[in-house]
Amino acid sequence: MTKTRRETLRLGLAAGAGLVASPLAAQDASVERLARRVSGLTIARWEDHFETLKNGAILCDTDARVVYYWSEDRQVERVYPSSVPLTDELTRRGRTEVTLKRNAPEWRPTPAMLKRNPDLPTYVGPGPQNPLGTRALNLSWQYYRIHGTNDVRKIGRRSSNGCIGLFNEHIEELFEMATVGTQVVLL
Repeated sequence: MTKTRRETLRLGLAAGAGLVASPLAAQDASVERLARRVSGLTIARWEDHFETLKNGAILCDTDARVVYYWSEDRQVERVYPSSVPLTDELTRRGRTEVTLKRNAPEWRPTPAMLKRNPDLPTYVGPGPQNPLGTRALNLSWQYYRIHGTNDVRKIGRRSSNGCIGLFNEHIEELFEMATVGTQVVLL
C-alpha cells in the first residue's frame, strides 16, 4: 500500500471514529494514536472472501480489528474500527449470516460469561448502560453478534467475550445497510 493510501485510510478511520470535530491539536494526537493501531492494515477486497455480494457482505477481520461492509450493488464500501474477542478461545471464525436485526437491544450474559464472572447482572435493558449499545446484528451462531458498545475504550482492542463491537454511530450506519441474510465472514 502506498503512503498516500495509508494516510488516507488513517484519516478516514480517524474521521469515522468521530475525531473530525476535535480541536486540531487533539485531533492530530488522536489520529497518531489510531494510526499506530492500524499501521499494518491492508485494505481487504471482497473478492478474496465472498463469491458474490448477494445481500451485501460483512468481513470481520479480528487480527486487524476492523469490519468491512460491501453493498450488493457495489456502491457502498465501509471500513469500521472494532473490538474483538479477548482470546482465541472466545473467537469463532468462519462463514455465517445476519439472522436478526435488533434496535435498542436487551442484553443477557451467556452461560459461559456467567461461569467466568458470576457477578455480572443477569439482564440489562436498552439504554446507556447496555453493553450491546444502540443496535445489534445477531449472527446464525448462537450468542454471536456485531453490535455497538457503551464503552468506546474497547474499540481497537481485544475486549469482548466473543462478539464484534463497533462505535454506536458505526453500528447504526451498518444496521441500516445490512439485511437479514447479509453474509458475514469472521477471520
